[in-house]
Amino acid sequence: MSQEPLPSATVVLVRDSEAGMEVLLLKRTARKQEKGPAPWVFPGGKVEDIDGKTDDDDTLAVWRRAAVREMAEEAGLVIDAERLLPISRWITPEISPKRFDTWFFFSETEDQQAVEVDGVEIERSRWIEPRVALDERQRGELFLAPPTFVTLCWIASFKDAASARLSLAKAAVLTFRPQVCRTGEGMCMLYPGDAGYATRDPEQAGVRHRLWALASGWRYERDV
Repeated sequence: MSQEPLPSATVVLVRDSEAGMEVLLLKRTARKQEKGPAPWVFPGGKVEDIDGKTDDDDTLAVWRRAAVREMAEEAGLVIDAERLLPISRWITPEISPKRFDTWFFFSETEDQQAVEVDGVEIERSRWIEPRVALDERQRGELFLAPPTFVTLCWIASFKDAASARLSLAKAAVLTFRPQVCRTGEGMCMLYPGDAGYATRDPEQAGVRHRLWALASGWRYERDV
């Protein structure tokens, strides 16, 4: 039986630089029980008792408190909970042995305080342009989980933090509960709204909302 997904929160933190808008990525410490390289992720983690009870709060205040706490613990940065803009919700598929129900929040910072990783869960940090991160992933130099990849695809077109916030604030908050379909070259992850989502059929004609995670490269498709 699949476990119930654990409430979690993640922060997509960006800043403006001379090179363009950059996003904060953290490299998780490798774990013996996990196969493959440790991923680069946005700061975040599980909702803890100190954050409050999610059943008692439907305004996302608990998730915001978790996001602020995790940012401080993992990166040593202080952020304003009131500035956290919900942009998506990711629910791990039931086939996964460990599941999360994660709210993704967007925020920006003008503070140049140094990132200080905890050295336990996180071993490195990078401020990096979203497009550069995607290019490095395609070359096999940067390991990203699908939610991180898709989110980077969303924000890669923005020239600065202000335009990113303005656009994301107007956009619908999407819920992602992937249907995972294996292909000869890798996997296709179908998201709600895709024509093949209900039947788990990537060949179904119609609207596309999916991630192709193939050996030859990853590609996010979304018909708007």
